[in-house]
Amino acid sequence: MVPGFHRPAAVYVDLAAIRQNIEQEIKHLQPGQKLFAVVKANAYGHGAVRIAQEAVKAGASGFCVAILDEALELRRAGIIAPILVLGVTQPEYAALAAANGISLTVPSLKWLKDVQTNLAGNNLQLKIHLAVDSGMGRIGFSEDSEFNAANDFLLNNPNFDVEGMFTHFASADSADDTYFQGQVDRFTHFKKLLKVKPRWIHVDNTAASVFNKKVHSDLVRFGIGIYGLNPSSNPTSPDLPVQIKLKPALSFVSELVQVHTIHQGQGVGYGSTYIADKDQIIGTVPVGYADGFIRKFQGFKIKVGNEFCPIVGRVCMDQLMVLLPYEMAVGTKVVLISNNPAAPNSIKKAADYVDSIHYEVACLLDDRLPRKYYN
Repeated sequence: MVPGFHRPAAVYVDLAAIRQNIEQEIKHLQPGQKLFAVVKANAYGHGAVRIAQEAVKAGASGFCVAILDEALELRRAGIIAPILVLGVTQPEYAALAAANGISLTVPSLKWLKDVQTNLAGNNLQLKIHLAVDSGMGRIGFSEDSEFNAANDFLLNNPNFDVEGMFTHFASADSADDTYFQGQVDRFTHFKKLLKVKPRWIHVDNTAASVFNKKVHSDLVRFGIGIYGLNPSSNPTSPDLPVQIKLKPALSFVSELVQVHTIHQGQGVGYGSTYIADKDQIIGTVPVGYADGFIRKFQGFKIKVGNEFCPIVGRVCMDQLMVLLPYEMAVGTKVVLISNNPAAPNSIKKAADYVDSIHYEVACLLDDRLPRKYYN
């Protein structure tokens, strides 16, 4: 979507908070560990290029993204640090990745063979990280025989630079370590099968690091923590205590574009799911579910001026309506999501309200909302 620069709505990002979160995590690293900043999904809705630039300033050694195009965006922006694509990239794009010094994830032996076919004749060497499915059930090697065959295939193979080996934990953010420990044991088994020698063996995501899981990892793939958010957050249980101080960076701000009175019996929004029981003052905010503020937010209280006001009626594609306690001026500031973790409209409270996690709420904020940076 085209950014709405001529509409009073934007996502604001506190860059000082971003730098602080990374610097705090670097201080928390185990001896010899490096930090790779995870900036996939447009840096969890915060803006990938700008966040990557700040991460370099704060001491990040490299980056992780989900798809090749995200890595290429960083390279076009002048980011020269190592970049790992965590998802599966189609083999026909391996030469493009190699030419740009981008590392790709290896999910299978077949993928390796297909990539070698595509690299043939290009005089290129591809940096790779072997993925192990230790219990996530997503991508990577899960059988000893295939992993052994892949190692044999890679030994003395000039087309590949085996830069890393990794897995991803399904429950590092849980107070119950049972499944987590099973994944650690499974990954340890695969490490013992290695014949090639990766430069980096890594398992730590934000959760494994900030909850002090104490497993060996040459890299910490620092993701949600960059943005000041607790990785254990979910609607059904309290957050686990983290070992570093996290400061949320994102807020979502707009303003009232119309204020008017409706009368008893009049409805608000599609389906008239809200009916006024008396004369009431309604304010209109020019954002909606096309901006990523989904229909489930009906009833959620957002800050209008100094008042917390409920969203009434269904959230529309491009607008939503709030019930005002008194008449307010057009142009009054509206904070839909606050970067104050104690606020009733924090991103954690917003996620709880729609029975989701703050990862999803942040990632849903569409590119139609300009990102504005400060500090």
